[in-house]
Amino acid sequence: MEFNIGDGAIVLPPLYITIIGIIIIIFLVRWSKQLEIRRFTVFFYFLISTYIAPIFSHSTKEGVFQLWIPLGFIAVLIYLFSSKRNHPSKIKASILGLCIAIYRLILLYAG
Repeated sequence: MEFNIGDGAIVLPPLYITIIGIIIIIFLVRWSKQLEIRRFTVFFYFLISTYIAPIFSHSTKEGVFQLWIPLGFIAVLIYLFSSKRNHPSKIKASILGLCIAIYRLILLYAG
C-alpha cells in the first residue's frame, strides 16, 4: 500500500502483515502485564528469539547453499532453562518469536 504525499510517499506493508503485527503487539502487551517487575523483558525475549543465522555454507555450480537455524530462540531457551526465574509469559513470547523465525526461514528458502 502506497500513499503519495507531494514529492514523497509513505509505503506500508501488505494488510495481512500489518494485522499480524498488531496481533503480536497485543499478545506481548497482555503477557507483559502478567509480570510483576521488568515488564519490558517480554519484548526482548521476543525480539531475540526471532534472530536466524547461517551455520553452514556450501558453494556449488548452481549457487551458494546456506543452512539457517533460529539461533536466537535456541539462545533464549538455553538461558530460560538455566535460570531459575523463567516465567510462562517469557516462554510464550519466545515461542511466538520462534514462529516469526520459522516464517522468515520459509521466506528465505522459498524465495
